[in-house]
Amino acid sequence: MGYHHGDLPAALIRTSFEVLADCGLRRFSVAAVARRAGVSSAAPYRHFPDRDHLLSAVSGVAARELREAIEAAGSLAEAAGAYVRYVARTGAGFHVIFAPELYAVPDDERREQTRALMTTLIDLAGDVSYERSLHRVEATIAVAHGFTSLFADGFYTKHTASVEDIAARAVAAATLLD
Repeated sequence: MGYHHGDLPAALIRTSFEVLADCGLRRFSVAAVARRAGVSSAAPYRHFPDRDHLLSAVSGVAARELREAIEAAGSLAEAAGAYVRYVARTGAGFHVIFAPELYAVPDDERREQTRALMTTLIDLAGDVSYERSLHRVEATIAVAHGFTSLFADGFYTKHTASVEDIAARAVAAATLLD
């Protein structure tokens, strides 16, 4: 990407998605983001005190963008496909959005965005009890995240399955959950 003078925090967040897509959460670091953005390793720390604060900002953006993709999908089963597409593109799925290390970071914006994401998913679960809605959302997320993880881990080769193929499989599997 390379940073070209402007809004450095926004550039770091966007670059973080590239690093997550390429390296995953375990290898995500502020130094890797700085290198990719073309800034000094100290520059991100002027805006984010540490890795967790940068990751928290990324998590909030990811929750908002994923919610928008899921709203456009229109149904809980189709949300599984939207999830696969989003994670394949950004590397930021629920493992990033709800990363355990973020719970200690005081970030009201992230909390608002994750709450809105879950509300959207529960609303898509339909006119059933809250408990049943939670179970449907959990099952759908498990299916979608499972397909995404298998794809990222190389279970499906790029020659036999595209992201769209995997998204369609996730939708088909999520449809069977009802």
